[in-house]
Amino acid sequence: MTAAPARGSGTDAADDDASGPVTAVEADAGPDAHHHLDHTWQEARQLAFDCASPIPATPASLRRALGRTLAADVTALQDIPHYASSAMDGWAVNGGGPWILAEAHQRLAPHQASPIATGGLIPAGAKAVLRSESGTIAADEDGLPILRTGGSAKPGEPRNGDHIRKAAQEATAGEPLISAGTVLNPAHLALAALAGHDTVPVLGKAVVRLVLTGSEVVASGLPGPGEVRDTFGPQLAAVVRLLGGICTEEVKIGDSYAEWLAALEDTEPGGAGGHPAGPDGGSAEDVDNLPADVVITTGGTGVSGTDHLRRAVAELGGRLLIDGIAMRPGHPAVLAELPDGRFIVGLPGNPLAAMMALSTIGAPLLAALGHSARPPVVEVPCGATLEAEPGRTRLMPFRLLYGMASPARHTGPGMMRGLAAADGVLVVPPHGVQLGSLVPAIALPWGAPIPDAGAAAAKAQATPKKPARKPPADSGPVDWSALLD
Repeated sequence: MTAAPARGSGTDAADDDASGPVTAVEADAGPDAHHHLDHTWQEARQLAFDCASPIPATPASLRRALGRTLAADVTALQDIPHYASSAMDGWAVNGGGPWILAEAHQRLAPHQASPIATGGLIPAGAKAVLRSESGTIAADEDGLPILRTGGSAKPGEPRNGDHIRKAAQEATAGEPLISAGTVLNPAHLALAALAGHDTVPVLGKAVVRLVLTGSEVVASGLPGPGEVRDTFGPQLAAVVRLLGGICTEEVKIGDSYAEWLAALEDTEPGGAGGHPAGPDGGSAEDVDNLPADVVITTGGTGVSGTDHLRRAVAELGGRLLIDGIAMRPGHPAVLAELPDGRFIVGLPGNPLAAMMALSTIGAPLLAALGHSARPPVVEVPCGATLEAEPGRTRLMPFRLLYGMASPARHTGPGMMRGLAAADGVLVVPPHGVQLGSLVPAIALPWGAPIPDAGAAAAKAQATPKKPARKPPADSGPVDWSALLD
C-alpha cells in the first residue's frame, strides 16, 4: 500500500453547494481538528488506484465463475469424451447380421447385438451401432428373437465405426481448453465441467460490504416530513458489481457514533445487523462468509455532530488516504485504510454526490484490486459554455445531442433525474470550457463507452488531407442544451 501524500492546511467547508475554495476536516470540528487542503480530482483518482494491490487469484466454483477472468489455463483432466458412446438409439453390434440378441452392457461375441441408447457406453466387442429405424426384431427357425437390418437401412449398413462417438474425439487428457485471461461465459463453464473441473482459477475481485446510514432514511413507501427515501439500497450493490466488486452484504445503521464504530469494527459477515446484498459471483469458498476487502459507507463524511466516519477510522487505528476532493458534487468523500488492510470508501449522503464520489475514488480502487486498468477518461466536444469555478472540478452528467455533450438538467447533489437520463459525466476543469471545445468525460458504470473525440481528432491530424473549403463566416458550434427536457 502506498501512503497518501502530505497535505497542507486550509479552511473548512462541508456543503457540496458551498462556494469558494473547497476543503475538509479530518474529525469533528474542535480545538484539535486537523485542517488540510483537498486533493484535486486527478490526484484523488490516481491515489485511489495506486494505493491498492491486486487481490490474488482464487478458485471459483463453476456456478460462481460467470463473468470472471481466468487466471490460468483450463486443461482437460481426462479424455473428452472419456469413453466410446453411441450417437444413436439402436443396437450395438459385432460383425454382420443377422445378430443374436444379448443382454445390454455385456461383451459381444461375433454376430451378437445388444440394445443401446444415445450416449450409452459401447460394450466391449461392439464394432458399430445399428440405428433403431434401420433394424427389426424377427424370430429364427427355432423361434428365438434375432435382429435383422430392415426399415430404412442402407446397403452395407452398419459399417464398422458407424454411429460411435470415439473416446477423446473432442480433447485428450492434458490438452488446454480455455486460455488464461478469458472472461468466462456459460459455454466456458460447461466445457470446464465436461473436462472434469469443479472450480476454475480466477483473478481476484474485491469483496465489498455496504454500510448505509441515516436514522431519517425509510426503505419503502412515501417519506414523511424529515424523512427521505433510501436511494442507495436499491442500486448501490448493483453499481459495485458493475465496477468489478463482489457485494455480499448490506448493513443499515442510525446516526450514533456507537453504531458507526461497531459497523466499521466488525469483520464477521452477517454481523452488526448485516444481510446479504443479493446473488453475486465469488470463490469456491462461500463468498458470503469472506471478510470484506472494501467497506463503502454512505453519509457521515461532513462535519456535523452526526458525521462520525473520521473519528471511527481514527479510533480503529486507520489512516485517511483522501479526506475531501476539490470537486462538486461529492467533495466530502473519504478514502481510508484500516490496520487489517480493509479500505473504507466514505460517500456523501446526497445520492448524486455519492455517485460522483464513487466514480472518482471507488471505481479506480475496485479496478486496482480486481486486476483491471483504471477507468479511462476520454474527450468529448462540449455543447455549452461552462463558466470557470477556480479551485474546483465540476462533475456534470451530460446528454449527447448532435454529437455534443450538453449538461443535463436536474443535477443537484440530492437529485437523480438528470443522472438517470445521462450518457456520461463531464469532468469540467476549474478554468471552465468554451462551447465546442473538447472536455474530459467519464462513462457511467451502466452506460455505453463514450466515443473519444480527442483521440479521433489526434488521429485525423496525423493523416494528411486535402485542404478543406473555407466554411461560411457564421458557421460554428451550436448550443443545443435548450433542447433538453
